[in-house]
Amino acid sequence: MWPLTFSVIVCAYNEERFLGACLASLLNQSRPPEQIIVVNNASTDRTGDIARAAGVVVIDEPRKGLVIARETARCAALGDVLAYVDADCRAPRDWLERMASAFDGDNPPVAVTGPYRFYDWDVTGRVLIRMYDWSLAPATHFLAQYVLGVGAILYGGNFAVRAEGLRAIGGFDTSIEFHGEDTNLARRLAKVGRVRLMPRCFVFTSARRYKVMGRGRVFGLYLRNFCAEIFFHRPSDKTHEDVRA
Repeated sequence: MWPLTFSVIVCAYNEERFLGACLASLLNQSRPPEQIIVVNNASTDRTGDIARAAGVVVIDEPRKGLVIARETARCAALGDVLAYVDADCRAPRDWLERMASAFDGDNPPVAVTGPYRFYDWDVTGRVLIRMYDWSLAPATHFLAQYVLGVGAILYGGNFAVRAEGLRAIGGFDTSIEFHGEDTNLARRLAKVGRVRLMPRCFVFTSARRYKVMGRGRVFGLYLRNFCAEIFFHRPSDKTHEDVRA
């Protein structure tokens, strides 16, 4: 069997502050991707210029929306596996190598996801997230996927998915604006294959949403949208606060 090819995708709206570091980390991977795509999603800053200067594939998508940008990239990507990271993420040098290894074997998953480690948050916030990553997240993932069969945990800023799996479910649901899009994807993918949660496939990311909105508010936001999407197949929040503004 031929080895799988990988397209790494970054969807970016006004990310000139973070995009350069993200792309530098992707260009320095121990297992280089066959393709890196930046979707310049209705940006009004230098996001597109920074991406072009890095020598990656740039797609200008004028319709603003994270899920729209994800779907635009899916239609243009050439890889067997599409790996999505957020523009404020910085991938460890062996991140894609670890992701790729997860698709090896006789019963490969349809998708792989890993947690976040925050490079600009206080100790309390980082400890709380690590506790979640090592306790509540895997327990919820196991219960949702293997016991109840209603979905899975998927970190929206750090996941890789087989292109054929995305095609099988009709791609991303572009009717969702922002919140709950990762749970929606995991729920639908779990019907065509296994979603594998791998703590060692972490990426570093910014805690800007927590710092702008507050820990309690963000935790509540994620919880209610996860539950609404899992049990009612529609996120509860129809809009979101743009923390870049």
